[in-house]
Amino acid sequence: MTGFAPAEFEARVARAQTRMQRLGLAALLLTTEPELRYFTGYLTRFWESPTRPWFLIVPASGKPVAVIPSIGAALMAQTWIDDIRTWSAPDLIDDGVSLLADTLSELTAEGDEIGCPDGHETHLRMPLADLRRLQSAIGTRKIVGDHGILRGLRMVKSDAEVAKIRAACQISARAFARVPEIASAGTPLDQVFRRFQMLCLEEGADWVPYLAGGAEQGGYIDVISPASQTPLRSGDVLMLDTGLVRDGYFCDYDRNWSVGPASAPVRAAHSRLIEASDAAFEQARPGATASQLFHTMNTILTDGGVGTDAGRLGHGLGMSLTEWPSLIPDDHTELEAGMVLTLEPGIAVNDKILVHEENILITDGAPEFLSPRIGPEIPEL
Repeated sequence: MTGFAPAEFEARVARAQTRMQRLGLAALLLTTEPELRYFTGYLTRFWESPTRPWFLIVPASGKPVAVIPSIGAALMAQTWIDDIRTWSAPDLIDDGVSLLADTLSELTAEGDEIGCPDGHETHLRMPLADLRRLQSAIGTRKIVGDHGILRGLRMVKSDAEVAKIRAACQISARAFARVPEIASAGTPLDQVFRRFQMLCLEEGADWVPYLAGGAEQGGYIDVISPASQTPLRSGDVLMLDTGLVRDGYFCDYDRNWSVGPASAPVRAAHSRLIEASDAAFEQARPGATASQLFHTMNTILTDGGVGTDAGRLGHGLGMSLTEWPSLIPDDHTELEAGMVLTLEPGIAVNDKILVHEENILITDGAPEFLSPRIGPEIPEL
């Protein structure tokens, strides 16, 4: 089944409005794809085009109101939203600004505060000039931050959301299991990347917006470079890290393979990664913090040393490939049941690195692997 029942969105709006009332916000103004989809279910790849802005207003009471380009009206009408206001876009003179200002003025009073996500990992998907026009067109109303409402809501997933992430992880697991079909000594790395995306689609992914990795002797130098045409050779470590989407929700985890027999340093490093991941998994219960998970992994990875250059050792996961929180020393977010996290330890091997990643669910008790856990032995191609 695709999408969600209206009750899922009604519950999200109710939770948002409770927090809005407590914080004195008369409305939320939302402009990005995951924010709009969170409250509406509006799922489309049309967001790849940067030409048109899209707006959703969550008032202090009642259902959200969509203010969108007319090209999106038919699809939005298939969601639970029934108040859909449109303009013909793109309009080089007034690209929805007047319509948005009129709608905000209708739904809020003079002097009210309108919240807009403004913290880390947010952006405003409208031209700066249009934002300035909007602010001047809504009288004494003020556009302010949302006090982290959206971040807090999206961080804790419903059972229905978890089911979609679990499905994405299962699809990726089936694709990973088929890597020996497409990768061996002599296969160019860029061909492995293309064929792996095909495997993901064959196994049920809707699309594969993120695929990273690498393959070099004894490890790899980074995990974000485009795939080269260099053929795999014995002694390489191949890593594939996929963020595929199923029904609007991501998985995000990787797997490593040795091309031919692995060297002793590679075997030891891979085993250490699994040790670090498992240790953080055991700690990942309500009340633990993102920072604690970082330090648990980092201590194992560095033999109790000062720190790692990885930046972070995991993050939240859901409608976006990476979400709040970040597993870093300074993120003290407490874990709650319903959070979905990645555990992503990385370790140096001579002048290269190895990275391992799992997706887990925080529950009221023991956590759950959403990606199928693997053992310490690195598999061989």
